Amino acid sequence: MLDKLSANQRLMLAVALSVIFFVGYTAIVPPIEPEKKVLDAQAIQKTLSSTQTNINMQDVVGHEISSEEKYGAEDKSVILTVTNKDYILKVDTLGRISSKELLQNKFKTKDDQHAQLISKTGMKPLFLRFLDEALNNEAMNVAYTANIRESTLDGVAKKVVLTQKLSTLTVTKELTFYDDGHYDAKVSLSQDKRYFVYLGQRPRVNETEQMMTVVGAMIYTDDDIATIITDGDAEGRKTFSGVELISAFDQYSTTLMYGFSKNTNIIVERDRDDNPVIYFDALQTMVFHGYVGQKEYKVLKNIKPVLTNAIEYGWFTFASRPLFQLLSWLHGIFGNWGWSIIALTLMIRTLLYPLTYKGMMSMQKIKAISPQIKEIQKKYKSDPQRMNKAVMDMYKKHKANPLGGCLPMILQIPVFFAIYRVLLNAVELQGAPWIMWVTDLSRMDEFYVLPILMGASMFYQQRLTPTNFTDPIQEKVFKYLPVIFTFFFLTFPSGLVLYWFVNNLFSIGQQFIVNTQFKNAQDAEIALSKHAIKEEHKEEVKAKQIEKKSGKNND
Repeated sequence: MLDKLSANQRLMLAVALSVIFFVGYTAIVPPIEPEKKVLDAQAIQKTLSSTQTNINMQDVVGHEISSEEKYGAEDKSVILTVTNKDYILKVDTLGRISSKELLQNKFKTKDDQHAQLISKTGMKPLFLRFLDEALNNEAMNVAYTANIRESTLDGVAKKVVLTQKLSTLTVTKELTFYDDGHYDAKVSLSQDKRYFVYLGQRPRVNETEQMMTVVGAMIYTDDDIATIITDGDAEGRKTFSGVELISAFDQYSTTLMYGFSKNTNIIVERDRDDNPVIYFDALQTMVFHGYVGQKEYKVLKNIKPVLTNAIEYGWFTFASRPLFQLLSWLHGIFGNWGWSIIALTLMIRTLLYPLTYKGMMSMQKIKAISPQIKEIQKKYKSDPQRMNKAVMDMYKKHKANPLGGCLPMILQIPVFFAIYRVLLNAVELQGAPWIMWVTDLSRMDEFYVLPILMGASMFYQQRLTPTNFTDPIQEKVFKYLPVIFTFFFLTFPSGLVLYWFVNNLFSIGQQFIVNTQFKNAQDAEIALSKHAIKEEHKEEVKAKQIEKKSGKNND
C-alpha cells in the first residue's frame, strides 16, 4: 500500500495515526486511580521509622490526619508580602512561600484570573520538616516572625529575615528576593538537627492539560542527565547527588531550586496519587537558591544558564530545543511570533526541499508508468515472484523509487512533533498575537478560521498530488484525511495550526512546481521523440531514394 502513496500522503497518514493513537490511548486507558489505604496510628509510626522522612501524611496515605500534621498543609496567616510590577509573593507563618500571583495579563487563566503558581493545599516551597517527631510537632505549632511585613522590589534586591524560636532550637531563614522571580536562601539552625527542605508541589495553573503536555518533576544532574518523573508515575524512593537543579513543573510554570553542593542528597518520594515529591537533606547551615515563575528562556538564562534545562519538551527535546533557539532568533528579527513561525516553516521546507523534490518526482514517474505496472501485475498475477521482479525492473528502467518519499516523511514527523512541543511549552507564546483575530498563539483559534484554512489547503494539496490507488477503499480513506485533521486541529494552539497551514501552502507551491517541471520534461521528451521519429523517417526516405538511384544506375 505505501508504494502507492505520495510523500505528503504518507506524512498525513503517519501524523493522523499518531494523533489517533495518543487520543485513543488516553480515552481507552485512563489513569488508574490509586487505592486509598487507611493506616492506624501504629502503622503511621512504623512508616515514619522505616523511611526516616516526614512527608505530609495526608499526601502519603490519603486519610484524615491529626491537627498537628494538618497544620503543615493548610494556608496559614501571611507574615510577609513581596511585590513588584509583575507579581505578588507571600510567605506564611510556617516560613513557606504560600502564594505567588502573576500580574501580567498575558499569563491570565482561561477564566480571566491572574495565574496563581502555588496551590492552596499540599507542600509548599521552603517547608521544613525535622526528623525528630517531637521537635517537628512543635515546629508546626510555632509561627515564624519576619523582620518586615511588606517589601516592594524596585530593581534592587531586598533581604528578609524569618525567625522561628522553638523551646530548644532557633531556626533562621534569610531570604533575598529579586525582580526576576528568583531568590537566595540561607537556612540556619542554632544547633545541629537533621531536617529536610521541600521543593513544594508543582504549579497547577490549568485544571486540564493539553495532549502530550508533560507535568511532574525533574532532577537535572551535573552529567547533563535530566530525570523526569511525571505525575502518576512516581515509584518509591529515589536518591540523587551531583544535582544542578530540581524542578516541579506544569506546562508553562515551575518551582525550582538550585545551587546545591555536589554531596547534597536530593530525595524523590511519591504521594498517595503517585505524584513525585522532592526534598533534600539539609545541613545545619544550608545555602541554596530558588525560583517560582514562568519558564521563560531569557529569564532563566539570565539568572543562571543551567536553569534553561528546566524547559523540557519530552521525547522531542533533542529537536525542540534547537528549533526554539531558531524561533527566538527569528523573533528578534520580526518582532512577532506569528511571522517568526512562518519564517521557520519556510526555512524547514527549504532545508527539506531537495529530498521532497526527489520524492515528488519519483511519484510522478510512478504515476506515468502505472499503466505498464498494471499490465505486468495482470500478466504475472499467478506468479508473484516473477511479477515483483518485473515491477522492480520497470522501476529501475524509469529511475522511479516507490519509497522515494519515505525519507522526507521520516524527517518531517519528528520536526512536526518538535514544533508542536515548542509551541505547546513555550511560555513566550502566551498572549502573543499574530494578526487580526489571532490574539494568542498558545490558545486555539476561537473562530476556527485557521483550522478550516488548514483543512482546505490539505484538500487542495491532495488534488495536486499524484496518486496510484488500486483499492477504492484506500482512496476514500485518504479523501477524508483533511476532514480528520481539521477536526483534531480545532483545539490545537493556533500557533501550531498556523505552522501546519503555512506548511501546506509551501507543499502546494512545491507540488505545483514539480508538476509543471515534470509536464515540461514529458512534453520535451515527447517533442524529442517526435523529432527523432521525424528524423528517422527522413533518413528512411533518403535511404530509399539512394537505393532507388542505385538501382537505376545498375540498370
